[in-house]
Amino acid sequence: MIDELDLAFDEHAERGRPRHRRGSRGGKKSSGKSAVAFLMAFILLAVLGGGVYFGYNKVKGFFTAADYDGVGSGPVQVTIAQGSTLTDIGNTLVDADVVKSTKAFTNAAEKDTRSKNIQNGTYNLKKQMSAKNAIVALLDPKNRVTSGVTIPEGSTTMQIYALLSKATKIPVKDFQTAAKDPVALGVPAFWFNRRDHKAAQKSIEGFLFPDTYEFDPKLTADQILKTMVDRFMKEATDLGFVDKVQNTLAVSPFEGLIVSSLTQAESGTNADMPKIARVAYNRAYKNHMPLQFDTTANYWIQLNGGKAKFSGQLTGGELDDPKNPYNTVSKLGLPPGPINNPGKSALQGAMSPAAGPWLYFVVIDKKGNSAFATTNTQHCDNIRKAINNGIPLSPC
Repeated sequence: MIDELDLAFDEHAERGRPRHRRGSRGGKKSSGKSAVAFLMAFILLAVLGGGVYFGYNKVKGFFTAADYDGVGSGPVQVTIAQGSTLTDIGNTLVDADVVKSTKAFTNAAEKDTRSKNIQNGTYNLKKQMSAKNAIVALLDPKNRVTSGVTIPEGSTTMQIYALLSKATKIPVKDFQTAAKDPVALGVPAFWFNRRDHKAAQKSIEGFLFPDTYEFDPKLTADQILKTMVDRFMKEATDLGFVDKVQNTLAVSPFEGLIVSSLTQAESGTNADMPKIARVAYNRAYKNHMPLQFDTTANYWIQLNGGKAKFSGQLTGGELDDPKNPYNTVSKLGLPPGPINNPGKSALQGAMSPAAGPWLYFVVIDKKGNSAFATTNTQHCDNIRKAINNGIPLSPC
């Protein structure tokens, strides 16, 4: 149509020039054609105006992010993957029909500075929500579906499986099965080497880092344990545990981890951990004598389904059980593996032990403080102090 109008204007221009030169004799005829031209010009403007309006609406629709209204309806569960960007989250919500467009979500997120606090995990949301309401819902802790569980420092694997099972409803047997291959769960094979010529107990014990976790309810036992192993590896890397233990103490990382677990079990305070670690190293490597730690006897009892006992309640047969591979009363050196899962302070104590000749220690008050000694005579004096302070121990 534009071509036809262009031709009409050209024709009007050609005919108009000579009439203009001849004067007013063709006035009436010229007026008629001018009216036609005016009418056509009006039509052209109307058509062009309509086209501009239509085009504007199309462009406006292209740049305006499509969005739903209101709080939505119909429940839907959505999982936000770890490390997701706002765009990734928007795409996930679009796929679940929670929001209408990713652009609407990212636009709303840019206006709400709290959106940077959206965490990964599974959420109970609704379908067809406005982007603004979707952000509000993602920031509400009540909508986040989690299995929160706190793993105390020094927990054994048996205790951890029970806690995890209670929080996730996954049977304990599933965790036990998943733990059979620690390397598959993320423990590098080099961790199971020892420099003291003893065989390493290839177990997940020691590698399940104690912390508070919020597990996605869709995770399996394998994935949960792997998460905990990953957390341990990150902590060990941040501490520089492997290099420090190998290069400074001349023992393997696995032996350092064993000492960490012994330190965690034997210590009543974090402040004493470096000294207790030193006692373990002095006995095992410098003086070549048994550790004589009660906690290793307790660990064996628990492995066999029994309950841990206070030191003063352990019998001589339990402390020096010849069938117990973790026996440290009559067997030299470190036990086959860690006896629990140590926390950060215990790892630090084992990698940076205090300097000192101590060979003995005992808890001397109800606050958990320990007294350290170099000779057995000094140790017996400390035991008497402990008994006087109400600690149930047997005298020397």
